[in-house]
Amino acid sequence: MPSNESSPLLGNGASPPNTSFTHRVKALVAAEGEPSWIASYKYFLLGSYLNILLLFVPLSFIAYYLHLDAALRFSFSFIAIIPLAKLLGDATEQMSAKLGQTLAGLLNASFGNAVEIIVSIAALLQNEIRIVQTSLLGSILSNLLLVLGCSFLAAGFKFKESNFQVTAAQAYVVLMTLACITLVIPAAYHSTTSGGLSINSLQSAMKSPDSDVFTPSSGLLTISRGTAIFLLFVYVAYLYFQLRSHAYLFEAEEQEGEEPEMSVVAAGVALLGTTIITSFCADHLVASIEETAERYSIPKPFIGLILLPIVANAAEHVTSVWMAMKGQMEITIGVCVGSSIQIATFVIPLLVIVGWATNHGMTLFFANFETVTLFVSVFLVHTLIQDGKSNYMEGLMLLTLYFVIALAFWVSE
Repeated sequence: MPSNESSPLLGNGASPPNTSFTHRVKALVAAEGEPSWIASYKYFLLGSYLNILLLFVPLSFIAYYLHLDAALRFSFSFIAIIPLAKLLGDATEQMSAKLGQTLAGLLNASFGNAVEIIVSIAALLQNEIRIVQTSLLGSILSNLLLVLGCSFLAAGFKFKESNFQVTAAQAYVVLMTLACITLVIPAAYHSTTSGGLSINSLQSAMKSPDSDVFTPSSGLLTISRGTAIFLLFVYVAYLYFQLRSHAYLFEAEEQEGEEPEMSVVAAGVALLGTTIITSFCADHLVASIEETAERYSIPKPFIGLILLPIVANAAEHVTSVWMAMKGQMEITIGVCVGSSIQIATFVIPLLVIVGWATNHGMTLFFANFETVTLFVSVFLVHTLIQDGKSNYMEGLMLLTLYFVIALAFWVSE
């Protein structure tokens, strides 16, 4: 064997000193069988007609920095977040295809609700606590009622009856019920003790321009922050339960394997870049809410509960309905109820901790009406999925409750 032959990974012989590093980088960036960077970003940017709406991203920046009308700033930012939410979902899905079930689950936990987290943190830092609470509650209701209802309805038009793993579905809903109860306790404490504002004072404050400036009592803050820590521990245990100890309960039927369209590194860079851009658009959106609501007489709870979640969950809406029509109801249940669990046991507690760190009074106290709507929604979902079957009529029931709640928040002050 010639003496000058060398292994590029060992870097011996006549190889340059940095050959090992170079080859490792090349292997990471363009692993064998993975798409090139050009092919990856061609798919990422041109893979959906929805990406045409990315034109509204620069319009959002222009409207914000030129201080155009609030309605334009709100509309441009609102529309811009729709394709960005889709791109976040695409990048996460492409990374998940290569990293396996456990890392895929962690990715979905971190980025599946990235838009909700970004919008909520932006609103929290601007002291729009009511927008934070209603948008997070709206995301839960949107997933449980609107998305799941549309999925059941769409599947019902194709299949007379759809079946899914009932044990996993009930595990989802039981955890969702626990999260719902943790929101009832602060509301009960607030209503039955002298801590914080009284109910009448709270209602008066909500009608005033300064309704978002709510100073909770030390007791309410202690309950909320302690509960948030417990819920985060429960969420970690839930991930272990779902991905490790009882993973067999959550396994969907095998689908035809599809080759990833993006390399792992390209998808990771795209995920990071899209998250940063989304954070700016979210900040522009939140900054325009107050003026838009006042000028056009749109109730702020309606904006937070209905409009913002529809944008943030756009990608999940499409994925869930599409999987339901393909008969993959386990995936549909996982997307809808699983995403709600992430919000209730991870995102909301995380926002409480962020508020704690930034000296903003974010608590787990939601208004009584909001707490009741969440409780009845979880109750209806639990009732409908406990038999492990679904049909179009059940989807219609879920949608009916969602529209009734939307109507109630439209007339709220």
